[in-house]
Amino acid sequence: MTVFFEDITMGQTASFRKTVTEADIVLFAGITGDHNPVHTDEEYARNTPFGRRVAHGLLTSSLVSTVLGNQLPGPGTIYMSQSMRFMAPVFIGDTVTASVEVIALDKAKRRVTLATRCSVGGNIVLEGEALVKAPGRL
Repeated sequence: MTVFFEDITMGQTASFRKTVTEADIVLFAGITGDHNPVHTDEEYARNTPFGRRVAHGLLTSSLVSTVLGNQLPGPGTIYMSQSMRFMAPVFIGDTVTASVEVIALDKAKRRVTLATRCSVGGNIVLEGEALVKAPGRL
């Protein structure tokens, strides 16, 4: 359901939870062409600082897009920019919570700035900021 710009308030939040699976990583690698062995090869990944395979960082960040495009503001939202910092790895089996919070509103342009975060078990794995153009009633 779309939240129109006129109904968005400072501090408003939304979130989405997803458990990362083996299939998610394989499909994401196939779609993007990113077959970095840290994501796709268990033997290789054992010899990295992570000690096992990690999910693609952009797979994790795409969960923010899910919140923006489906919940806040929702369908009709135009994603304009995203900054992000990766704080920790996401592993197969981790449940990621992607959340957004409205931190600025530009009424003249119907733009919304949101703080974005992804966490696993309360630990932040990604944080940043998104700028979107929200649908309006007019």
